[in-house]
Amino acid sequence: MFKKIIYVLLFFLITQNGNAQFIKGFVAGGVIMAQVDGDEAYGYKKPGANFGVGVMIPFKNNWDVSMETSFSQKGARQKAQYSMDSLNGAYKLNLNYLEIPVMIHYTDKEFITVGTGLSWARLIEAAEWEHGIQTSTTAQNNVYKPNDIAVLLDLKMKIYKRLKFNFRYSYSMLKIRTREFSTVGGATTWSRHQYNNTLTFRLVYIFNEEQSERVIKESQLSK
Repeated sequence: MFKKIIYVLLFFLITQNGNAQFIKGFVAGGVIMAQVDGDEAYGYKKPGANFGVGVMIPFKNNWDVSMETSFSQKGARQKAQYSMDSLNGAYKLNLNYLEIPVMIHYTDKEFITVGTGLSWARLIEAAEWEHGIQTSTTAQNNVYKPNDIAVLLDLKMKIYKRLKFNFRYSYSMLKIRTREFSTVGGATTWSRHQYNNTLTFRLVYIFNEEQSERVIKESQLSK
């Protein structure tokens, strides 16, 4: 359902603009620093890759809507916590997603662009290690939910011409897992919902930006 809404929205915007020169394309790549809230491991300690392609469609002065298809490596990581046992407390989780972020952006003075939106993600690969030993977790056995919907906050700053630096914050709106924990010996147990929590740093290269801005200005002058 979420994907259908995305495609209908973009189709509407494209047909309303009525000119393909309005559309800007982009490619992006960079690094994710990830954690999973609710897993008893803390900090953005899990590095991963992020890269994607997308389109931006202007719909008003300084305003754009974008849709992107990206690959994101999320998860969590914790080194061994106790020197007496090199395995005690060690934890690693790899969660690889294909994502479709849809966002609305505002650009100020052609330099800083801020945006917000939602992202639908499909889990395509999962692996988990506890105390240095790999568990049975996979993307197919439903330990982690196959779909994730996240809220996004986005900032872009122009570096040189069409090249921009991009910072993005993402947080799951729905739980990706509910897990039971226990103390040593199992005397006390508790459960926690888990959520993806990521910081993304990347470079974005935009195509057709100058042409799009020129067409918009010409269309405004002709009115």
